Amino acid sequence: MALLSLLDISLSFGGAPVLGNVNLQIDPGERVCLLGRNGAGKSTLMRVIAGEMKPDRGDIFRPAGSLCTRLPQEVPTDLHGAVHDLVASGPKRAGDHEEDWEREIRLEDLLDRLQLDPKAEFSTLSGGLKRRALLARAIGGQPDLLMLDEPTNHLDIESILWLEEFLVSSRLSLFFVTHDRVFLRRLATRIVELDRGRLASWACDYDTYLTRKQEVLEAEERQQALFDKKLAQEEAWIRRGVRAQRSRAQSRINQLMQMRAERRARRDRTGNVSLRLSEAERSGVKVIDVENASFAWPGGRTVVRDLTTTLIRGDKIGIIGPNGAGKTTLIKLLLGQLSPTAGTITHGTKLEVVYFDQLREQIDDTKTVADNIANGNTTVTIDGRSRNVMSYLQDFLFAPDRARTPARVLSGGERNRLLLARLFTKPANVLVMDEPTNDLDAETLDLLEDLLVEFQGTLLLVSHDREFLDNVVTSTFALDGRGGIVETVGGYADWVRQRGPAAAAQPKPTAAPPAKPAAAAAPAKPATPARKLTNKEKRELEALPARIEALETEQAALAAKLSDPVFYKGEPTAPAAARARLEAAEREHAEAFARWEQLEALRTQD
Repeated sequence: MALLSLLDISLSFGGAPVLGNVNLQIDPGERVCLLGRNGAGKSTLMRVIAGEMKPDRGDIFRPAGSLCTRLPQEVPTDLHGAVHDLVASGPKRAGDHEEDWEREIRLEDLLDRLQLDPKAEFSTLSGGLKRRALLARAIGGQPDLLMLDEPTNHLDIESILWLEEFLVSSRLSLFFVTHDRVFLRRLATRIVELDRGRLASWACDYDTYLTRKQEVLEAEERQQALFDKKLAQEEAWIRRGVRAQRSRAQSRINQLMQMRAERRARRDRTGNVSLRLSEAERSGVKVIDVENASFAWPGGRTVVRDLTTTLIRGDKIGIIGPNGAGKTTLIKLLLGQLSPTAGTITHGTKLEVVYFDQLREQIDDTKTVADNIANGNTTVTIDGRSRNVMSYLQDFLFAPDRARTPARVLSGGERNRLLLARLFTKPANVLVMDEPTNDLDAETLDLLEDLLVEFQGTLLLVSHDREFLDNVVTSTFALDGRGGIVETVGGYADWVRQRGPAAAAQPKPTAAPPAKPAAAAAPAKPATPARKLTNKEKRELEALPARIEALETEQAALAAKLSDPVFYKGEPTAPAAARARLEAAEREHAEAFARWEQLEALRTQD
């Protein structure tokens, strides 16, 4: 018997239907993933299934006595009390004959596996721990159908891995929404997609779905193009005047009326966000230099212990670790918003920082979407040019009427897009993003990935999205929650591969190299025989970054001169001398960089 059946469910809020005669059946043991663009109505469909919202039309069928629970996307603000009491107060299946002591043991085991303190006050927990507690409450009742709306939001990677294992090994039937593609691939046995009010089922894995969906969209575009061509021909015919027999002409006119109605009723697919980051003037080679830095809260635990590293222009650093390990604190420390309690942190020159915060606190809920961008003005400056704020917001899929609504009514995905729109008005060469992937749909995630990969500046990225990290970052900082930080070349998958006995020992992170000149993909050089640096070589190594930066500054100045027509009207020999000096500076820069690599390799072996 099916756990859930939807028959011709329709729901509208005054405009185009959010749900238009949708049908769905979920059988026992299925793990069904619901996909759709931000604002497509996924959370609305879940609320309808859970009985929290009534459809305009249609029927919902469930077996008598079955339990269906839903983990909402947003954390309620009115929940208080101890975590244990909150979890124990969750819904229970009708006719459940479980003894109180059996239920108590099971809940204690669940809280232990989720690493939750049963005596902790819920309202004082961090966002990630609150999500864990709500998840425990939803699972604690042993539901027949568990509905999860973005369950990985604000969970750390270890919790996500635990959740994956728990849901795969359990016999729970699932209906879930997620932006985490690794989580989706691991769990989903079937995919359903909500698109323009229609629900389509795809009995395949996620990668096959992407291929088939693209084929369907291309076929739809061809069909619509043929329809529009036919409609244009009929419109031209009616404008020329009817000359055929009355009965035949009337049939053709009726067909034209039907085509017009069909064209008006067509719902075009939501476009993609147009992401473009304003890049500031290049920073210096060294962006942040950290030497034996530590940080501890007054009277509290140590968050960072003896960190030594160098962030170089062009580095893309992923920061991972358990909730509460200090990832946001590390970012504030690196940016100079907090001072180290020991050691030094030095910043490079010409830094222009843009910070995407995890809690979206830069959004003013009392203002409209447009005022959050332009602060009451009708225009916004992008790359030195003035743009109408409504036109700019349409790049981020905010229609004019939506742009005039208060920010407090936005969904999670819309708040993310608004913050991206707000931040991308500012030029940056250092981009800091704290959990940017939460609530974004797959299409926007792909575009954000491409933008960050092409970004020429420095990136600090806190994320629990494993595929996003693998696709974007060049190095990973893994925090262990006890002050230790291990630096690994590559993304999350590289960190997992390299973790083991060596990672358990938590070796001291090494300094990252300066950004290479444009041809940086040279093959690796043979390892230099291990030996210690001499005092002279140590002094030379310390001076080389400044030498490299000075040569880059000189190259930029010479290139600017040679591109200025006025320069050629002066001394006749000046252009040739400038070109010769530019070529020499380029050679010196390459030699200095090669020498830096050689000495740095020796230093790391020292």
